[in-house]
Amino acid sequence: MTHEMSGVVDPETLYTKQNCIGGGSFGKVYKGVDKRTGQAVAIKVIDVENAEDEVEDIIQEISILSELHSPFVTQYYGSYLRGSDLWIVMEFCSGGSCGDLMKPAANVLLGANGQVKLADFGVSGQLSATMTKKNTFVGTPFWMAPEVIKQSGYDHKADIWSLGITALELANGEPPYSDIHPMKVLFLIPKNAPPKLEGNFTKAFKEFVELCLQRDPRERPSARELLKHPFVRRAKKTSYLTELIERYERWAVHHKGDDDDSDNEREEAPPPKPVNEDLWDFGTVRPVGGRVNG
Repeated sequence: MTHEMSGVVDPETLYTKQNCIGGGSFGKVYKGVDKRTGQAVAIKVIDVENAEDEVEDIIQEISILSELHSPFVTQYYGSYLRGSDLWIVMEFCSGGSCGDLMKPAANVLLGANGQVKLADFGVSGQLSATMTKKNTFVGTPFWMAPEVIKQSGYDHKADIWSLGITALELANGEPPYSDIHPMKVLFLIPKNAPPKLEGNFTKAFKEFVELCLQRDPRERPSARELLKHPFVRRAKKTSYLTELIERYERWAVHHKGDDDDSDNEREEAPPPKPVNEDLWDFGTVRPVGGRVNG
């Protein structure tokens, strides 16, 4: 499949758009099929009129995505403009996300055989930025390193901090400060001591998180160094996730009719909390009001 950026080709001649599998601040994500190969894809449809202030940033990030070739990142296939809708076509991960199997980390996706991939983070930095160009607050800073919030200059070590926060999120079900208003969190992260992993977890896991969350970015290890850490070296093979994925799929099939069966109950019940529509959003930053803490 070639990397394309086209305003001439109608994407509906190349892809069949199927059911909606998620959404975010600027659009929805659909499962789709490449008509040429029969391969399943994920199609993010963005209304560029609603995201007009971010269009230049989106285009810039798409160009970055097109250069990313890693087995640990969902693959980018192409972008197409259809009217005011921008289609961004990505690799579809049939195993769903960690957000299916547990509450957090909905943008850590799983292949059917347990491969773990990061989803669409290249676009997320712009689509889900904490502040838009209109200085409107649209996201949450839970994963941001202190130096990013202070805008004091940062490099790849900021990603190591975000990795540590994601590890905490996976362990505890939510990132630190998740019960506090995001605007206040912007002040707390640079001010407070780095969070720690507490509870019934291994010494290696706690040490791994502590290394990632060093306040001084120069004291954080590199990704290459973290790969040598005992917590990573002792990790089980990804095939161990296959059983969990299969168990979830069986559960999902078994409970498929539950929504229909409870229609009458819903009519009398109060409105439910918003569902996690950001399951396939490009980035782990949630829009305000759309966050689910579980």
